[in-house]
Amino acid sequence: MAGVQEGAKATQEFVPIKEVRDGVIILKDGSLRVILMASSINLALKSADEQAAVIAQFQNFLNSLEFTVQFFVESRGLDIRPYIALLEGRLAAELDDLMKLQIREYITFIRDFTERSNIMSKNFFIVVPYDPALIERGAGPIGGILSAVTPGAEAGAALTDEQFEQYRSQLEQRVGIVEQGLVRTGVRVAPLGTEEIIELFYKLFNPGELEKPMQIVKQ
Repeated sequence: MAGVQEGAKATQEFVPIKEVRDGVIILKDGSLRVILMASSINLALKSADEQAAVIAQFQNFLNSLEFTVQFFVESRGLDIRPYIALLEGRLAAELDDLMKLQIREYITFIRDFTERSNIMSKNFFIVVPYDPALIERGAGPIGGILSAVTPGAEAGAALTDEQFEQYRSQLEQRVGIVEQGLVRTGVRVAPLGTEEIIELFYKLFNPGELEKPMQIVKQ
């Protein structure tokens, strides 16, 4: 049993996340991250002039940034089970025999189609960083969804509530800059909450369980 606990502890040491507080990721090196979920744009459906305008606006957005950001695309097999459950509920409540038959055939079609096709869903994220230590030292900006933390490194001192609010205010300013820049390209963004961040990282660190439902335990 002790060996299992030691193995679990060793695994956790490779995860540079110290905690997630109020939608803000606090890493073991003291830096902070906010993750924004972004909408997508289908450039293929736009005219050549519209495509050029979007690309130009995106270029202007990147050139205007004074800090680094990371763009992250998550591809995941589409989980059709909630939709199937919805259809089965509709089937159970239907009284008309013809409608029951049509719904049953439709469920069979959806199941067969998804089994034969590799249907993927894509989510787009933007990671906005803030590192108080680098800011205080006057060093350059950093980026990345997770910083390079040496496995086994000691966690930094816990942030006080006053420090956290101060750093979060700086992060929110950066988030506002990113949001304003992307809205000009037609992309909308929304910050992930604490539970959404936990679910995202749970699935990133457990790729074999992507299709399994996850329950988040609140502490």
